[in-house]
Amino acid sequence: MRVVILGGTGNISTSIVRLLVAQGHEVTCYNRGQSSVELPAGVRVINGDRQERDKFEQTMQQAKFDAAIDMISFNREDAESSIRAFRGVQHFVQCSTVCTYGVEYEWMPVTEDHQLRPISGYGQGKVDADTALMEAYHREGFPVTILKPSTTYGPQIGILRQVAWDFTWIDRILKGKPLLICGDGKAPHSFLHVDDAAKAFAGVLGKKHCLGQTYNVVPRGFTTWEQHHKLAMKVLGREVELIGVPLQTLKSTDSGRFGICEEIFMHNDYYSCEKLMRDVPEFVPTVSLEEGMRQVFEVMKQENRIPNSDNETWEDEIIEAYRGAFAPLAAKA
Repeated sequence: MRVVILGGTGNISTSIVRLLVAQGHEVTCYNRGQSSVELPAGVRVINGDRQERDKFEQTMQQAKFDAAIDMISFNREDAESSIRAFRGVQHFVQCSTVCTYGVEYEWMPVTEDHQLRPISGYGQGKVDADTALMEAYHREGFPVTILKPSTTYGPQIGILRQVAWDFTWIDRILKGKPLLICGDGKAPHSFLHVDDAAKAFAGVLGKKHCLGQTYNVVPRGFTTWEQHHKLAMKVLGREVELIGVPLQTLKSTDSGRFGICEEIFMHNDYYSCEKLMRDVPEFVPTVSLEEGMRQVFEVMKQENRIPNSDNETWEDEIIEAYRGAFAPLAAKA
């Protein structure tokens, strides 16, 4: 198939491009040309900005692709532009997110028919985009499939901790420093390596039974954040203390720093992949979290992308203050 990927150099999309090329597809990436990511030989690149709506839509219509994968649609306006740009394609795949579900669930694991209650602007924007695409599917047969990844990780973006968008936690483990977690760290979460996520995006292409469908792109089961951090310790060969601190205490020090924790990582997030595994047998995750961590940490070390935790004092300050507050109580006990 002649497949265009809007983006193509991002966290998941880089793996999608490589997999599609390996499968023999003719791949084009449409992006602004600002990334230094090296694409596989034979991949065509069209530089442009999708926000320049008319030019973008005309370019896509003239190219006449068989399929399109949209990794950079974040609101209704983006989605409506894609509907105009890709009229006539056989298959259009939208990258959405599990953040569309919000954090209050009637059942777990959360299935694709669950009510949507997004609590973040990002989640709401994706709901609006997905809704526009499904409206077009029901109205005129626009051939869309919506995929909803949870937390994906890989050598390009790295792997996150629970409390903040921050990579000093890796250096803290290497240096034996304690780590903050939110509460008791027992909240479940879904982690998927980008190479496994790519199998879902490539796997739905050309499958007519996937049209008009939504799929969670997650592995079976879940990992708690406590398990996540302890596994990182095992991989890095250094055990450190986990310090559980309530979210409100964390926020009282710097509310902006802990947004990702409040929006998703502090909550019990457990999603079902059974529908995807049933409809797309190619989706078989094979990269274990331990194996993935080992790969990511090694690449980050080689590329000197692990920040020096000695240059950041916020975590030690919170730990010291929290321990100080509870020391008198421990003494009385």
